[in-house]
Amino acid sequence: MEEMFRLLYGGALSGTTGAKNVTPAELEDLDKKMVNADFWLSEGREAGREGFGWLELPWMDLSEIKKQGEWLGKFESIIQIGIGGSALGNRMLNKALLHPYYNELPADQRKGPKYYLAENVDPASDYAIWDRVDPSSVALLVISKSGSTAETMANFLFFLEKLKDSIGEEEALKRVLVVTDPEKGNLRALAKEKGCRSLDIPSGVGGRYSVLSPVGLAAACAMGIDVEMLLKGARSAMEKITKPGPLFERPCHLLAALSWLHGRKGRTLDVLMPYSDRLSDFVEWFAQLWAESIGKDGKGFTPVRALGAVDQHSQVQLYTEGPDDKLFTLIDVQNRSKDIDIPLTGMDSLSPLEYMGKGSMNRMISYEASSTAAAILKSGKPVLWIELPRIDEEVMGALIFFYQYSTALTGYLLSIDPFDQPGVEQGKKYTYGLMGRDGYSEHAAEVRDIFRQVDSASAGL
Repeated sequence: MEEMFRLLYGGALSGTTGAKNVTPAELEDLDKKMVNADFWLSEGREAGREGFGWLELPWMDLSEIKKQGEWLGKFESIIQIGIGGSALGNRMLNKALLHPYYNELPADQRKGPKYYLAENVDPASDYAIWDRVDPSSVALLVISKSGSTAETMANFLFFLEKLKDSIGEEEALKRVLVVTDPEKGNLRALAKEKGCRSLDIPSGVGGRYSVLSPVGLAAACAMGIDVEMLLKGARSAMEKITKPGPLFERPCHLLAALSWLHGRKGRTLDVLMPYSDRLSDFVEWFAQLWAESIGKDGKGFTPVRALGAVDQHSQVQLYTEGPDDKLFTLIDVQNRSKDIDIPLTGMDSLSPLEYMGKGSMNRMISYEASSTAAAILKSGKPVLWIELPRIDEEVMGALIFFYQYSTALTGYLLSIDPFDQPGVEQGKKYTYGLMGRDGYSEHAAEVRDIFRQVDSASAGL
């Protein structure tokens, strides 16, 4: 993985080792656990167990995805409808790999259609999207493995109805691409009944691990993102991750081990702070991956989103002088796509700023990253440092797979299943019940009873 990025851990290792914290024997036991974790993941992958399917994705056949991506690419606009793992992956890829104001570019400067993402069930947002598209040249990309995700299906029904009103039902259904379970669910039934285009979400792939599947790659392909290179980066990461070696020479295993070690010392907040606007949505994607995978059974670590250098002016005060309950990971980028030499004005009033004229913005933001890391380290807090050579499809593919594998390893160390989400499922059942779905009335009653108890307890406040 050295070719993709470096992970430095000196600041995160201090405070975890030593006679009072982790003994050599415990470190040796941790190394053995990592070997067992690799075997567990390999065995689950080979057996095709539920939740392990993402390990196969780097070797996936892309031919059908490319075919549907080319079809999507012929439209003026795409509306992608999904939530959570069916949305965050595309937000991340688009932010990292496309122009930051992609939709505002002239058509001849874009590699694909305009892109709109309907995530939340917020009517104002849905109407705003519909106001921006031409019904005569828009496609709907709806993604839900179950085909029953309430927010996704509500948004889909809205946009499908608007499209039907504009161009008729038969033509509207020709503009729909569903990405869903191969056999079951409402969307699969729709595709079979009406002949809508469809792509299968591979067996055993959960939403937050699905970005390198049709869930993330269909739209990415339409937008001109090189999906072959994304998977190449993931394959490269997988090959290096699974290569045997000492624990402290294996970045993926080291990240999991240090998260676990610091968690034992009460550092249960994991701050991820990249120094690039292009990685701001990577942090959003990470937050779901980390929270849903390892936050269960009373265990887990809370992801904290941050962005350098912006959050130096909002959160670093807390980081340096607040409670010692955080493990920090900072991400810097060596070679950025563009740079600005900070100009000199020659104005007397601005002469105190002339020191900036000796550098560039790229140099400045990297200095900001190292300065923040040094300030946190000086305060005695632990820091991990990731250094990306650049931001492109290959590096992003490797970074995505690195964090997915690290998350799975961390779940193993915590003795929890990193691939299920029982807490999310309970909330879904409550929503189904309140919305009147058959078979869920007892869940609606339970919600109402809980709120009656809350109202009663707070009546005197």
